[in-house]
Amino acid sequence: MLDSGARGSTIIFAERDIGDVLITWENEAYLTTKEYGADKFEIVAPSVSIVAEPPVAVVDKVVAKHGTEEVAKAYLEYLYSPVGQELAAKHHYRPRDKSVLAKHAGEFPAIGFFTVNDTFGGWTVAQKKFFADGGVFDKIYGASK
Repeated sequence: MLDSGARGSTIIFAERDIGDVLITWENEAYLTTKEYGADKFEIVAPSVSIVAEPPVAVVDKVVAKHGTEEVAKAYLEYLYSPVGQELAAKHHYRPRDKSVLAKHAGEFPAIGFFTVNDTFGGWTVAQKKFFADGGVFDKIYGASK
C-alpha cells in the first residue's frame, strides 16, 4: 500500500499492521523501532543505495522580501557544521561530515552510495524510464497488485 509520504506509510505499516515490508528513509526506520519497539521490527540495510538528499538553498527573492538573508545563510552554514551534523546524527540522519559519521559508525551501517547522475544519466532520463506513465515503477507496482 502506498501513502503520500514516509510518515503516513509508516503509520499504516506499524499501527495498522498492513504490509510485509516497509521501504522508507533510514531515519524513519530508526524512529519506527524507537516509537513502536525494537523487538517488533528488523531494520535491514541494503549494501548499496542511492544518494537522496533534499536540496537546501537560500532563495534570493524570498530572503530579500522578508529581510532574512543573514539568518538563512547562517542556518545553511550550521546544517553542515560539525555541531549541525551531530544534531542530524542524533535524530538518525546520516551525517555528511566524515568525522561525525565516523563517530557514529556503529549507528549507521556501511553502505555504498551512487547518484542518479552517475548511474542513470540524470533526473530527466531517470524520470522517463522509471516514473513516467508505463515506466518501471508502474510495471513493478502493477505486477504486485
